[in-house]
Amino acid sequence: MAEPSRTTAGSTAPPAAHAAGAPPGGSGFWVVAAVLVLLMLSSSVPSALYVLYQQEWGLSSGTITVVFALYAVTVLAGLLLFGSLSDTLGRRPVLGAGLVLAIVSMALFAAAQGLGLLLAARAVQGLAVGLATGAMGAALLELGPASRPALGAQVNSAGPTVGIGLGGIGAGLLVQYAPAPTVLSYLLLIVAFAVTLVGVVRMRESAPGAGGRLRVVPHRIRVPPGARGRFLVLVSTIVAVWSVGGFYLSLGPHLALSLLRSTNYLVGGATVALLAGAATAAQLVLGRTAALRTAVLGLLGLLAGLALVLLSLGLGSAPVFLVATAVLGSGWGAAFLGSFRALSGLAEPAHRGELTAAVYVFAYLAMSVPAVLAGMLTNIHGLHRTSVGFMAAVAAVCAGALLATLRLAARTKAEGSTV
Repeated sequence: MAEPSRTTAGSTAPPAAHAAGAPPGGSGFWVVAAVLVLLMLSSSVPSALYVLYQQEWGLSSGTITVVFALYAVTVLAGLLLFGSLSDTLGRRPVLGAGLVLAIVSMALFAAAQGLGLLLAARAVQGLAVGLATGAMGAALLELGPASRPALGAQVNSAGPTVGIGLGGIGAGLLVQYAPAPTVLSYLLLIVAFAVTLVGVVRMRESAPGAGGRLRVVPHRIRVPPGARGRFLVLVSTIVAVWSVGGFYLSLGPHLALSLLRSTNYLVGGATVALLAGAATAAQLVLGRTAALRTAVLGLLGLLAGLALVLLSLGLGSAPVFLVATAVLGSGWGAAFLGSFRALSGLAEPAHRGELTAAVYVFAYLAMSVPAVLAGMLTNIHGLHRTSVGFMAAVAAVCAGALLATLRLAARTKAEGSTV
């Protein structure tokens, strides 16, 4: 997830000087977009490999979800500690540092022969994404083409799910049909990150306050007192959305292989790609829809998708599971887009970063904690029974969030708001 920029739109600060030989701002925009997609792509590659890691290294489902959760926790740590670093140091150096860390993490993944290096790689990868997220979100808004002012926000929203989808399907293909399945994906990503690093070095600086001293100022976490009721309503949707995302990115491929009774690793990657692709499509279709209406539509999609997942588990039906994943993905994308847009409007611009930090705390905790619990329960009750219980619990959260959001929408309409 790319963090929305906290840079004031329409700033009168003079543009930063171009780096020597730098391409125009439009080229810089697409360089940053490529960094965003690549970082998200690399984050989903291990998901397609988890089943293989389990088989080759004898890892339990609980251990796999701990590996996944470590990534979420370190992303959150990097985001909260370094999310505002690019405002003073500049977008280019922070993006460059994030890419260097990403290259290091890919090298650790490629060298991993067991749990130790796998954990180290996931932790470094999380820090890389957390460090770069704030800089990417801001740079996409600052470098976007003047003829398409909404493009930066659209790329910020759709880029993560595009990357996750491409990573799932790409890694699945390489694992199934290419040699050295636990190495090749990461070596190719090292090359891709190195190319984009050159592009970042050559792009122009866009931060108005760039060139300051290295100063780490952790994000403050604060919800305005007058907005706390609405925040709790909307953040319940965030929790439901990322609980589903965490489950699918950690245990989804294993569940798909089990239902399809397949040993083809492409199936696992395709499941992640299907979820993320449907989410991207929903976000693009509903990009101009009012925030609360989008959140309501997303929650309805989540409930329908969860019901279909439960049906597929009851029937043991792979086709129903695939349809369920597509429906669930569309609800996932819409619910996140709508709730995040509504949440971002709860604070004044000067305090929006503090509110955004609070949202990310809930999002990453929802992505990691339920997934770890599901992994541990899988070791006791098995994947099938755990999946049924997990989906039923998330459906209950979605139902509560839907009722609360509908009441909030009715109250907002009565107050004359356009949210």
